[in-house]
Amino acid sequence: MNVPCVRVPTSEGEATRRALAERDLVDRTYEITVREGSLYIPVTDAAAVRAEFDVVEFDAEARETQTMPADVLGFDPTYERLGDVVILDEDDPDRARRIADAIAESDLRAETVVNRASKVKGELRVREWDVLIGDSTETVHREYGYEFLLDIAEVYFSPRLATERHRVVEQVREGERAFDMFAGVGPFAVPMAGHGAEVIGCDLNAAAVDYLHENAHRNGVADRLTAVEGDVREVADEYENWADRLVMNLPHSADDFLDAAVRLASEECVLHYYDIQHEDDPFGPGIESVREAAEPAYDVRVDTERVVRSYAPHEYNVCLDVTLTAR
Repeated sequence: MNVPCVRVPTSEGEATRRALAERDLVDRTYEITVREGSLYIPVTDAAAVRAEFDVVEFDAEARETQTMPADVLGFDPTYERLGDVVILDEDDPDRARRIADAIAESDLRAETVVNRASKVKGELRVREWDVLIGDSTETVHREYGYEFLLDIAEVYFSPRLATERHRVVEQVREGERAFDMFAGVGPFAVPMAGHGAEVIGCDLNAAAVDYLHENAHRNGVADRLTAVEGDVREVADEYENWADRLVMNLPHSADDFLDAAVRLASEECVLHYYDIQHEDDPFGPGIESVREAAEPAYDVRVDTERVVRSYAPHEYNVCLDVTLTAR
């Protein structure tokens, strides 16, 4: 089957495999193959491979010896992976324990297995976990060539939004000023700085801000990223008319912060506004809220209306890309 592979001379194969494995990019469901003096290493995400490596399509054989949790259980369990942590969402504690034991018995790489013990709650957006295997909820998540240290018990993080974050980051241009109003550990802020922007990342969660500092250094962008702890409605006074780009990824209550966003916006500013709305009118309420906050000081142009994912029955998590232009 043709899959993305890094092609290197065999003499460089082991060093390359280690470099890819450190970034969790080796696809272990396919065999590493030697062919005519080259080594073909299957990768999970071609876009995240550094430019120095040659990525090609190659007919790699599936590994036959890999044991997956479904092979142990007799059914295919649902789980998410976040670095070395595997996340379950099971209402039945006994079923959760069975799945965790099967994961430990399988070839799936996992240091910790947890089950969700609460919904996301509080203004810091954290949840409780039942730790079934392992003793640490801290992990390193890798995404589109960047890595993020985080503790899922102390900060909010969703790996499901990786594609959406990448879509936004790809719009960033060198030299612009970007403000992430709810930055967390930096999955928007760090890559925006990596694209050459000067970035302010703000969050109310002190632990998230500590990880944001660490992740800025870890990814080599500390000189372009300032992490600020506090309520962005208060922080906005220090950065009035500063931002060329604003990220508002707080979909349940972003409309409460639109006045702060307008204060932060420069004469021309792109706003990425996240919302959760009913399928009957997923974009209308957000557009109305942005116009109400920004007009008449700004002209409001809606550039993109995007459904990010299904959130609940008949509800969507959506994003509006909006350009604000001062009158």
